Amino acid sequence: MPHPEADEAHGPVGRPGEVFRAFLKLGLTSFGGPIAHLGYLREEFVRRRGWLDEAHFAQLLAVCQFLPGPASSQMGFAIGLFRAGWRGALMAFLAFTLPSALLMVGFAALAPHLGHEIGAAAIHGLKLVAVVVVAHGLMGMARQLTPDAPRALIAAGAVSLIVLTGNAWLQLVAIALGGLLGPMFCRQAPAPAVAVFPVRYGARGAVIFLTLFLTGLAGALILPGHEAPSSAALAGAFYQAGALVFGGGHVVLPLLQQSVVETGWVSPETFLAGYGAAQAVPGPMFSLAAFLGAEVPLGIPAALGATIALVAIFLPGFLLLLAVLPIWARLAKRAWAASAMAGINAAVVGLLVAAFYDPVWAEGIRGPSDFGIVVVGFTLLAAARVSALWIVFWCVSASIAWSLVG
Repeated sequence: MPHPEADEAHGPVGRPGEVFRAFLKLGLTSFGGPIAHLGYLREEFVRRRGWLDEAHFAQLLAVCQFLPGPASSQMGFAIGLFRAGWRGALMAFLAFTLPSALLMVGFAALAPHLGHEIGAAAIHGLKLVAVVVVAHGLMGMARQLTPDAPRALIAAGAVSLIVLTGNAWLQLVAIALGGLLGPMFCRQAPAPAVAVFPVRYGARGAVIFLTLFLTGLAGALILPGHEAPSSAALAGAFYQAGALVFGGGHVVLPLLQQSVVETGWVSPETFLAGYGAAQAVPGPMFSLAAFLGAEVPLGIPAALGATIALVAIFLPGFLLLLAVLPIWARLAKRAWAASAMAGINAAVVGLLVAAFYDPVWAEGIRGPSDFGIVVVGFTLLAAARVSALWIVFWCVSASIAWSLVG
């Protein structure tokens, strides 16, 4: 199977239908979260199909980890683009995302009918899943992204800024400060890999995509919040979250909490139940947006609200990726790039610590029994390294069992 970079002069070498079928398989079977998804992508498109070689896969991964947005979905979008052009990119996104999005919309429709004792216990079990998964993700991110004193201090400063002020909007300030402090205190951060990618546009196209990204972000930031949500406000809130998610899928938690919980659009209980349910479905964690878009009371069909939220949260990451791909080789050589990103990632760890404290822990742990369920779940995930799907099964079944005997 020829590599796309070998046929760059003649354009994409595959067909959109081929891309759709390949990614639909992953969308139906890729359990385990963002890190596992990267393994699935490598196995399918490097080892099995040969659409990319190891070097280009590794360097594309460096780009997606460097940028905000959902790294595994950005990887899939880029692979589809390289293989079959713009239609290939769209097919990759749809096939990888649609199964989990449909399952989350289905959960949103089912959730109101789970109000009896067992149903309420199951919903609470999903909150405990969120405690386990976020705690595990936070520990891994802290080890990787705050390995030294300067970055640990940046993270601590971000925690203090959010917890002590109680102002969720200061998350944006914390991210910006991390980016400014990085070049001063994180100069030891390793530079990212450098590659030239087989895209059919150059610097002019990159400027267009960057302009679209910045225009959308500016609109999302200046759009005033409303007590009664609107479709425009929903799109702005999810675009803003998607544009500022540095460091992995779990980081979307504090940004979406700010957007839909702090505004009163969705209750903390519903929010955490949806986050827990997102651990039980294959595909990208950003499918949580479909659940939340369906839950926000917009006065429109739930499926339409889910679609608005889903498109809005993925769009900024894709636009920024498209802006960076043709100029990555030049950008990655800048001395400040790696250190600024190191500072941003450290601040992101602090934001996740604050979100873990409230609402994840505060809403999830109601007593010693909940704490015991979480300890067992965390041990299974961290020590036994079982799939997140088994954590969902354990927390939900244990919560139901306790409600019946307690």
